[in-house]
Parts: sequence; structure tokens; C-alpha cells
Amino acid sequence: MKLDKRDLLLYAVTDRSWLGGETLAAAVEKALQGGATIIQLREKELAPQLFLEEARVIKEVCRKYGVPFIVNDNVDVALAADADGVHVGQKDMEAGRVRRLIGAGKILGVSAQTVEQAVLAEKNGADYLGVGAVFPTGSKADAEDVSLEELQRICAAVNIPVVAIGGISKDNVLQLAGTGISGIAVISAIFAQPDIREAAATLRKLAEEMVGQ
Repeated sequence: MKLDKRDLLLYAVTDRSWLGGETLAAAVEKALQGGATIIQLREKELAPQLFLEEARVIKEVCRKYGVPFIVNDNVDVALAADADGVHVGQKDMEAGRVRRLIGAGKILGVSAQTVEQAVLAEKNGADYLGVGAVFPTGSKADAEDVSLEELQRICAAVNIPVVAIGGISKDNVLQLAGTGISGIAVISAIFAQPDIREAAATLRKLAEEMVGQ
């Protein structure tokens, strides 16, 4: 699947800690119904076989809605599940090696916190960057802060789309207007909300407004 930067407008990253008895697939479907444009399956605790099984299920939900399906960190699971792509952080496998493993036809996302990391990731074959944390966040304990000025510099330094992540909510998303990003990546702002569909719909409208400014 070729990535269109419009696919990155509302990037929903999963977290099963808020499911409350519901399946992850059901939660993801609600996010897609609300307007999520891309899904990343993020599993830090799941055993590899269970991760793969979940990946295959979520992939089918994404196919139904015609949105790209990305696996976080685990290249083996991404390939075995035939995901559309994989996203890696600075402490995960090096981007150039990931690109060689997944081939030219898959989407490669890379996390970056600095202009130097961003430029290197693009050179090594990244299709898009995830940059953050742009606001304080409880979802990732090791997330480094990235100022809005640095976010703007990163967007200006690369030719690939940039997604902001980290502490983004309906209350602060419009603060990102004018930075040059193509979209926002959120976890709790969708999956921790009592009405996932409504939360996604609200964020989708705000993201469109923010990117259009």
C-alpha cells in the first residue's frame, strides 16, 4: 500500500488497557467509524503468537474500512500478518535495516525527536515520521519532549509527512496549527474515552481544521 499523507490525518494507536471487557477489534472499529484514517497496533506485553493473532484480526477490520494497518516495533509480526507497514522508535531496529527486511512496498514509520534523527530516518527509507511528545503524556513513560519550534524545524527539514504524537487531546490539538504536520497520533484521546466513536469524530474534525490552517 502506498501511503498518502491524508492517511495520517488521524492516526489511532491502540492500547488494550482501557478496553473494559470489549475486544480490541471492536474498539478499533469504533475508532474507524468515527474517522480514524490509519491504525497502529501497539503491544508491549503480549506474547508473540497472541500479538500475531491480534494483528491478523485488526488487519481485517482495517481492510473493511480501507485504511492502512501498521504494527509497532515488531517486524516479524508485521510481515507474518501482512500488515501494510511497521513503525519503529529510535531504540528499536535501525530504519535502514527495517526497510531492507520489509521491502519497498510496505510503509515504514520512524519516531524522531530531533532534526538530525528526522533527516537520517528519511535517508534510510522512512515514509513518514512520528514526532513527540509534543505535550506531556502518560501513555509513554520514556517519551521525550519536543517543542513546537523543534516540530516546525523537523517538518521543514524533511520531504516526508510528519505526525505529531504525545499528550494530544481535543483541547490542545489546534495549538499545532502552522507547524507543518500532516496529522496527529493519539492513544488515550480515543481509546480511553467512554465513547470511542464520538471521540474519534471530534478529533477528526479538529485535525482537519488544524491541518487546514
